[in-house]
Amino acid sequence: MGEVKSALRSHVGRVRSVNEDYGWVGQLQGGLSAAIVADGMGGHLAGEIASGLAVESLVQSLREWREDLSAKESEDRMRDMIRKANEVVFNTASLNKRYRNMGTTVVVALLNEKEGLIGHIGDSRAYRIRDGQLSLITDDHTLVNELAKMGQLTPEEAQHHPRRNVLTRALGTERDVAIDIRRIDWMPGDQLLLCSDGLSGMVDDDALLSTMTDPSLDLEQKAERLVELALAAGGEDNVTVALVGYDPEEASGGSGGNASRGENGRAGGVPNGGAEGMSA
Repeated sequence: MGEVKSALRSHVGRVRSVNEDYGWVGQLQGGLSAAIVADGMGGHLAGEIASGLAVESLVQSLREWREDLSAKESEDRMRDMIRKANEVVFNTASLNKRYRNMGTTVVVALLNEKEGLIGHIGDSRAYRIRDGQLSLITDDHTLVNELAKMGQLTPEEAQHHPRRNVLTRALGTERDVAIDIRRIDWMPGDQLLLCSDGLSGMVDDDALLSTMTDPSLDLEQKAERLVELALAAGGEDNVTVALVGYDPEEASGGSGGNASRGENGRAGGVPNGGAEGMSA
């Protein structure tokens, strides 16, 4: 069994003054690996609060994860812990006028040596890289994506649509929220990329794949390169990247976690620049 490694980077970008993204990567008891990216929204400071509260709640729940769960139980547990984070953000917003209507996207991954669970709300994404192929695991909860799925927009039109950041679903904006849960297989050689739309909205799939499959880069360097690509493309939003790599040649080990929100997000969690309404 190989070693699972992780890397995390975040940057405020070239336009925003506050980083409202929050990210976390770490290993849990029993050799489980986890990663989270959240992209906050809601105006001055509120998005930063929303993403931070969501990630803190999710990390606490992950640290209490039980290894003896069945497939259905684990999916239910993932859904419950995201609902708990939703409740924390929603209740905080309800009790403080400054935070009214704040919310956040979230994508969380939990992996063992054979498979993974992905929980998701909003337009932060999860990709799996395997055998030179980049596969999008999540489905954006955005108005533009809904129009594209109905055939009203082409993929090219959707990519450049002026309302492409308007969300149809977010964590914390309503008392109840629908949560997407996806189970994936996971094997040595695979890599997982979680990111805010500050990366996926600025850097195309070919550049993502080229970076993730570059044999001259280790995982930390890949995370750094991805952020650099987003900044070079304009850096219009906060950008956060969480990577998990299943190295087939190493022995497993390690524990703990890192979060990031700072300008370069080398450690810690990360928030992303939101906009008014349900836009992230």
